[in-house]
Amino acid sequence: MEITQTALDGLKHEFKVVLSAKDIEDKIDRRLSELAREVRVPGFRPGKVPLGVLKKRYGDAVLGEVVQQAVSDGSNRAITEKGLRPALRPQIEITSFERGNDLEFKMAIEVLPQIEPMDFTKLELERFVVDVPDKEVEDALERLAAQYKKTDPAPEGHTATKGDVVVIDYKGTVDGAPFPGGEAEGYYLELGSGQFIPGFEEQLEGVTTDSNKTIEVTFPEDYAAEKLRGKRAAFAIAVKEVRVPLPAKIDDELAEAMGLENLDALRKTMRERIEREYGEVSKLRLKRALLDALAEAHHFEVPKGMVDLEFDQIWRQVEESKKQGQLDPDEAKKSEEELKADYRSIAERRVRLGLLLSEVGQRHNITVAAEEVNRAMVEEARRFPGQERQVLEYFKNSPEALAQLRAPLFESKVVDFILELAKPKEHKVSPAELLERSEESTGDAPSRGPKKAGGRKKTEGKKA
Repeated sequence: MEITQTALDGLKHEFKVVLSAKDIEDKIDRRLSELAREVRVPGFRPGKVPLGVLKKRYGDAVLGEVVQQAVSDGSNRAITEKGLRPALRPQIEITSFERGNDLEFKMAIEVLPQIEPMDFTKLELERFVVDVPDKEVEDALERLAAQYKKTDPAPEGHTATKGDVVVIDYKGTVDGAPFPGGEAEGYYLELGSGQFIPGFEEQLEGVTTDSNKTIEVTFPEDYAAEKLRGKRAAFAIAVKEVRVPLPAKIDDELAEAMGLENLDALRKTMRERIEREYGEVSKLRLKRALLDALAEAHHFEVPKGMVDLEFDQIWRQVEESKKQGQLDPDEAKKSEEELKADYRSIAERRVRLGLLLSEVGQRHNITVAAEEVNRAMVEEARRFPGQERQVLEYFKNSPEALAQLRAPLFESKVVDFILELAKPKEHKVSPAELLERSEESTGDAPSRGPKKAGGRKKTEGKKA
């Protein structure tokens, strides 16, 4: 086998590999000898089939198999002899081959760059720490109490207003015909809560206990049930009861409803929850600051093929956002060429940082243990109630999916390792400063602060 390097352009190497006709024939004969012990040919005892007969019957198939294996062996040998670290699978092109002649093929391969990580102790980073104000804890308690507030029957003659709860039976029709989900009995509806489609709750303001009313509303054009979009509906409503809210109380009883011993325990739990949420924002901000610093300090060449793959993945997401009308307004103003240039820069940055973190992890023997991956699998499966077994089986049977699960775990451990060396200085800030600094420095950080503890979860859809 002759291996000759024909080109070198940055990280891209090209080789010409030649295997002699004799080597190819020897490989064919050896493979046919192996087949002779396995195949059965009428008129011959097992293992006694002449080589000429085997060549006639299986020669073409064996030739293809041998050529494929020879190319694989040749490319692997070239990589090993030259001490290359492939970034991606090599590209192979057979340039010359006929039976009885030498096999010649061209191999092009991109290799991983030589990376020399910086001295991480010289990084200057800040870890933002928030002292949660007492008022924020109390505000969270008030929101929580509002969720658990009680109601009493309204006084006789009381007319329902926003914030009151009406207990109703309702039946809806479109063009005189009932529709699925259009009726209920004894439904508790808080007026002004936004549970129903626009116009429904507003028309119930002013009703009294034991009254009846017919209201008309129009379903939104983006309503979940396609057949009802834009349709005019009538609802016959029987008001069984109007209930008025009692003042929300922040007391031991509220804490007990949350499974805690007393109000002090609830207040402590609420504070810890808010601190964790701000801690997550601070952690994201610190990670992005670290990645920015690493990107600024390392300028090694990256394999074009890896950048192309990363860019293609990003661009598919961009095109999907375009179709759904979810592209950022500033980006929507740019031409496709400008957008592609921007996202190719992002792809190159991602590849460079990924290679750097991988190098750091290898140098310092940072690994992800099997139990860590298993925990991540279980956590992911829990996101799909009722389908846990299928999700776990999917990961167990898909090495690629498992690798995608392992990658962020590895990255997180390497980032933590670097931060431990960098020893970021703690900088106390207010919640508003943390959120403002996070937005300014990260660009793609969450645009809002932590979810308010005790706040109401926004629903995905609206009732009729």
